[in-house]
Amino acid sequence: MVADEVLVSACRRGDQDAFATLVERYQGKIYNLAYRLLGNADDAGEMAQEVFCRAYVKLGEFRGEASFSTWLYRIAHNICYDELRRRRRRPVVSLEAETESGTRLEVSAPQPGPAELCARQAVRERLQQLIATLPPDQRTALVLRDIQDLSYEEMAQVLQCSLGTVKSRLNRARRTLRDKLNAERELFLGSGVYSG
Repeated sequence: MVADEVLVSACRRGDQDAFATLVERYQGKIYNLAYRLLGNADDAGEMAQEVFCRAYVKLGEFRGEASFSTWLYRIAHNICYDELRRRRRRPVVSLEAETESGTRLEVSAPQPGPAELCARQAVRERLQQLIATLPPDQRTALVLRDIQDLSYEEMAQVLQCSLGTVKSRLNRARRTLRDKLNAERELFLGSGVYSG
């Protein structure tokens, strides 16, 4: 696999295939981050597209102090936070929000029955809803660490804060999410997914 730095250098020389390779490499992760922060598949797709457009335009500003992936996550973080701020100024209620899930159903058990599939889907949807209720800084920390699997150091670079702040936000997010899950324990126990 060609290193990101090599591809970035090629992009700066006008190699569009190199940029396409970077997009292919990171589009799933950036979409996932946007989806977890925004809670809507359509918005996440638009924001992911915006991230790559902005990265392409600003590639000349990338200095390599951090890795390309960290720089890209930082752009995604900023764009999603801008969108969240815009939503607070002008709240919009989607009439389709209750009927569209936008979540991926990943089933590892062979031949699960319809009831089990429905229960798992309900749990995933509720978990995403609970994640969406976290304050944006906690939600971002949780997504970057527990879903995107970034290191604490990478998170500190993306969030532009200290390691202590990163760990504190993540701890608060996990504690808040755990408390919310415990409050809805029946839903999760009834599905067989949560056993805490």
